[in-house]
Amino acid sequence: METKDVISALEKLRKEAKKRNFVQSVDFSIVLKDVDLKNPENKIDEFLVLPNGIGKDVKVCALVDKELSTQAKEVCDKVILKDEFSKYAGKKKEIKKLANDYDYFIAQATVMTDVAATFGKVFGPKGKMPNPKAGCVVPPKADLKPLVERLKKTVRIQAKKQPVISTIVGKENMDNEKLAENIKTVYDFVVKRLPRGEQQIKKKYVKLTMSKPVVI
Repeated sequence: METKDVISALEKLRKEAKKRNFVQSVDFSIVLKDVDLKNPENKIDEFLVLPNGIGKDVKVCALVDKELSTQAKEVCDKVILKDEFSKYAGKKKEIKKLANDYDYFIAQATVMTDVAATFGKVFGPKGKMPNPKAGCVVPPKADLKPLVERLKKTVRIQAKKQPVISTIVGKENMDNEKLAENIKTVYDFVVKRLPRGEQQIKKKYVKLTMSKPVVI
């Protein structure tokens, strides 16, 4: 996939899409072929840092004990200490709101059992449990600042049930060149993880939140 083809698709997308009264997200999708997702080895579920971020504020919540409390309060959008977990026990509605309000959750490894017991039933199905693959389960002496900075540019690349990978790659107010670089980063990442590379790509397209897709 050439950068010029991506930029051409983005230009067409901007030309055809209706103007909305909010800044729409730019989404990139890859349709796979000849991939048996019933085989666990073929499922894709990884995290990728985009070179130009995603053009929006990514909110991070820390679930930690006293060792990381001071540092977490400096770099995270919200901090819930282990001693405060009991306030959420059995309160499904409050935990759902928490899951919806934050993009990523960081947990201190020593309190993960408590995190799972308190938040797991809601966070699990929503894909919001602190994920080791994203570096979100940390030791008590971790340096949180670089982790949070990385998470704010991170997207999740998934193909678990359907042979389609879709992810946000930016906002419509970003330059086409930066969007194209993000799109190429996602594409190259996926191709490298397919046994036969580009031969297993059926289709790829971009769209805005409320637009029709444009094939690349």
